[in-house]
Amino acid sequence: MSGVDHQNPADLRKAYTGVSLRRSDLADHPMTQFHLWFGLAHDSGLVEPNAMVLSSVETSGMPRARTVLLKGYDRHGLRFFTNYTSRKGRALEADPRACVVFPWYPIRRQVLVTGWVERLGDEENDRYFASRPRGSQVGAWASERQSRSVTGREELDRLHREFDAVWGPDEPIPRPAYWGGFRLVPEEVEFWQGGTDRMHDRFQYREQPDGTWRIDRLVP
Repeated sequence: MSGVDHQNPADLRKAYTGVSLRRSDLADHPMTQFHLWFGLAHDSGLVEPNAMVLSSVETSGMPRARTVLLKGYDRHGLRFFTNYTSRKGRALEADPRACVVFPWYPIRRQVLVTGWVERLGDEENDRYFASRPRGSQVGAWASERQSRSVTGREELDRLHREFDAVWGPDEPIPRPAYWGGFRLVPEEVEFWQGGTDRMHDRFQYREQPDGTWRIDRLVP
C-alpha cells in the first residue's frame, strides 16, 4: 500500500514453547474444561478474556463474524446479549447454527465452540438488563435500528440524549422488547494449545447420543 510501511505477515512468526496438553489433563465435560481455561485466561491478566468471535450464517448463505462478549456460562452453554433485530440477531433467528472462538493468543490457547443458539427467557433477560450501567441501558434504546445505516455520529448522540431524558436519574429503565440474550448450546468444543514446531495440541469434544462426550486428539 502506497505511503505505508510494509510488513510481510508471513514474517510474523511466533515460536511456541511450554508443556504439552495431554488427554489426561482434560475434564470429561467440555464446559468444565472451559471453566478451568477461562479462569486461567482471566488470572493471566488478558484484556477481556470474555471477548469471543461469533460466526453466523446470513439468509443469503454467506458466513459473517463479529466480536461479542460472553456474559455467562454453565454446563448448558454460553450466554451473550444483543439486539434481536440486529444483523446477527436476524441471522441467528433464521438459522440457529453458530460458532464462537476465544482467541487467547498471549497464553497460546484457543477455544472453539460449535452448536446452535436458543433465546433466553424474559426473566433472565430482564435480570441482566437491570444489572447494566445506565448508559448502556440507554444505549440499547438508542440503538433500536442496530446494523442499519445512519447519517452520522451526531444522530447517534442525539438519540442517546433523547432517550436519556425519558427516565429520571433514579428511575429504572425497562428492557426494550427487541433486546435480549441467546444461549449457544455446544455440540462440538475444541481446545487448542500452541506447541513447538507447529505441533500444536488439539482436542475435540463431541456430544454422543447418550449425552456423554467423546474426546479425540486432532492432527494440528
